[in-house]
Amino acid sequence: MLKLLSKLVGPKYISVARAWAPTLLGWSAAGGVAVVHFTDWRLILDYVPYINGKFKKDE
Repeated sequence: MLKLLSKLVGPKYISVARAWAPTLLGWSAAGGVAVVHFTDWRLILDYVPYINGKFKKDE
């Protein structure tokens, strides 16, 4: 897979992508937290197993 990728893209751009991978991961995580914060957080966090049991609806 890496040989095919290096033929298509080139070794320079692969090294640049490796350098930017942690930054991209950090920004993606921050964006995910922002989406949960600014949207209906109960709707999203109901799918997280540990948090799901804490907020039971009284019906």
